[in-house]
Amino acid sequence: MGRKKRSSSPLSHMDESETVRSLDIASGLWRRCDGCSRLIYESELAKNLYVCPHCEAHFPIGASMRLTLVVDEGTFSQDPARFAPRDPLNFTDTQKYSERLEKNREKSGLDEAMIWGTARIMGMPLVVAAMDFSFLGGSMGAVVGEIVSRAARAAAERAWPLVIFCASGGARMQEGSFSLMQMVKTSVEIARLSERGAPYISVLTHPTTGGVAASFATLADVILVEKGALVGFAGPRVIEQTIREKLPRGFQSAEFCMERGMVDCVVHRHEIKERLAAILQMLSGEKQKPSGARERGPALNDTKKKHGRERARATPGHRPSPWEVVMLARHDMRPRFIYYAEEIFDEFIEFHGDRLFRDDPAIMGGVARLDGVPVMLIGHNRGRGGGHPPEPRANNNGMPHPEGIRKAQRLATLAEKFGLPVIALVDTPGAYPGVGAEERGQALAISSIIRAMVTLQTPILSVVIGEGGSGGALSLSVADRFLMLENSTFSVISPEGCAAILWRDAARAVDAARALKLTAQELLALGIIDEIVPEPPGGAHENPAAAADILSGFLKKNLRELTHSHVPELVEARYRRYASIGVYDEIGEPL
Repeated sequence: MGRKKRSSSPLSHMDESETVRSLDIASGLWRRCDGCSRLIYESELAKNLYVCPHCEAHFPIGASMRLTLVVDEGTFSQDPARFAPRDPLNFTDTQKYSERLEKNREKSGLDEAMIWGTARIMGMPLVVAAMDFSFLGGSMGAVVGEIVSRAARAAAERAWPLVIFCASGGARMQEGSFSLMQMVKTSVEIARLSERGAPYISVLTHPTTGGVAASFATLADVILVEKGALVGFAGPRVIEQTIREKLPRGFQSAEFCMERGMVDCVVHRHEIKERLAAILQMLSGEKQKPSGARERGPALNDTKKKHGRERARATPGHRPSPWEVVMLARHDMRPRFIYYAEEIFDEFIEFHGDRLFRDDPAIMGGVARLDGVPVMLIGHNRGRGGGHPPEPRANNNGMPHPEGIRKAQRLATLAEKFGLPVIALVDTPGAYPGVGAEERGQALAISSIIRAMVTLQTPILSVVIGEGGSGGALSLSVADRFLMLENSTFSVISPEGCAAILWRDAARAVDAARALKLTAQELLALGIIDEIVPEPPGGAHENPAAAADILSGFLKKNLRELTHSHVPELVEARYRRYASIGVYDEIGEPL
């Protein structure tokens, strides 16, 4: 008779319920993860900022802990004012409102569902507030509305950034219409703060819904959402009960909100402090010493001379035909927006969405640094290029939908508010001509951004790095300085389209390319562009790193010149530039 096999664990003979009971989760030694159902030591969870080490599910945390994790140690000074909500409706459900309040105070140790004060993040002073879902579901009544209002006023008075961590089920029903009107009250204060030009960042945590989501939480300049958070106006249960439909998986998740264009970034809890600090530093215009990694290239004049000599030796007297330039601009291996963003700029933080419908990946944008100077970088996204495998269908080949163009306009307006120069890298066959794009107002999106860019109160530098096709390219081409890479194109229509319409033969594209005068050399002669950026011999795809070095030099030179200019004078010169464009003969006497 064989020996009985010994259990590998003293708990292995128990079923799950017995294990849970034996470990006594209620004692606080262990926590069960809602994401993967594993049991985790409380101490291990705390060490990992209450993020599951197995599946990275983010556990809800209270307001005090939230601030402890984010602000610099010892810098939070809570506002001393204390508030006690009244019971204006003498409200009773299964319990009197006054009794429910007292019970929540005892349970949470808080006076209300929000705390606020001043603090520092990475040394930067700010006003900060945090909601606590454990207090009546983080619901907003008169006290929460007053706290948000006071925090916004304090930020405006000090000209400090405001950061609010949101976690709420919505308006507090027990206070009736008084609660509903807090949505207006808080929105008014955020509007005043915006007029003062102080940055406001909201961080949406799990959950952020109802009247909070529909007021101050989504009125921020930049909206971050913590990974795994549920965000929306009507909660899932309300929606399901109203429309009698099962909601799709991932509905109203953080990722869902970013895909739908409602938030700027989804951020892991471990990264929130650093991300907040980086964004706040750039929105405040704080300059930093340039990264040494971006100083690989020679000085601008040396670069131009060196590559000019190399080009002359490699192809003496040869200049590509217009059609050859079209082919070079479209080359599969040509460096694209992402390549230049990585090679030239530091700290690029992408912002997503038009806040209305969707995030269109055909246009990328966000804050970055060029030579230590904070800028708003925007461009058409056709993949990475620069020696990486071609992505022919990546991001709709850089052809933006209306939501992409609206995202670009939103970011340009954000740059204007905080005095950041706009740098645009243009590379698109044109705006997307689909049915959905027309339904969502493609023409209106293009006209709106053109009008906005013409009057934008901040310097604008635009460079065509590949194709500059029609209105889709023009959306990012209105600028104080308009440059083109040597082998890029800029045209009212593609050669193939022009040939098909005017020659009634798409095969005449070569002739159309010649007739359209779409090369950088031709457009410089016509006065459409200001400068040509040289490329390495054979084109940018032959030596992407050298192409990035050359472009970097031109960007830095022009940025220095533009940022030393008086903005009202720039805007007036921009007006005169575009008001005078055109070649015509005037016949007859003017009125």
